Amino acid sequence: MHPVFQQLSELRIVPVIVIHDVEKAVPLAKALCDGGLPCAEVTFRTACAAEAIREITKALPDMMVGAGTVLTPAQVDQAWAAGAKFMVAPGLNPDTVRYCQGKDIPMLPGVCTPSEIELALSLGLDTLKFFPAEAAGGTNMLKSLDAPYGMVCFVPTGGLTPTNIKEYLSIKSVLACGGSWMVKDDLISSGNFEEITRLTREAVSLI
Repeated sequence: MHPVFQQLSELRIVPVIVIHDVEKAVPLAKALCDGGLPCAEVTFRTACAAEAIREITKALPDMMVGAGTVLTPAQVDQAWAAGAKFMVAPGLNPDTVRYCQGKDIPMLPGVCTPSEIELALSLGLDTLKFFPAEAAGGTNMLKSLDAPYGMVCFVPTGGLTPTNIKEYLSIKSVLACGGSWMVKDDLISSGNFEEITRLTREAVSLI
């Protein structure tokens, strides 16, 4: 397992954030750190994602910041140049995976079927995003995958909440969980970072 994923396994929860205003990036990151989660997956769903990663990594160099929704090698380059420490994708694109491997960049591609897991294994991967977790069968699906694919670790993301995260984390193959309930768009846009810190602390208490 890559050392970056080992660090995520110690944190157990990875906040998944969408940033529309780069000025909110550093205060948001500090709110997560203050709440006890010095990590984040900044999704490439907005035009300022790379700049947000750059500002966060500059202000908080010890924070474990990854880039999410990375779909192409070009986005890998943008995110890596900005300071991202790992890449996350919703699906498994062999070309993008191989590109990351060629540059020794940790990559967490998304899977939700046995065939996709076997494709990942053929590429030498042993740590995968399980997405969309709840829609793809949730904890029952993960438990079913444990027997044939006991060599694989998963980071389930999609539909996780304070009410179901403990069940996910109780599964032996689950390395960490991705969640966005503590970093909702309205809290970020309104600058309610105190509430984000509170929700983050609450999330940490569930681990």
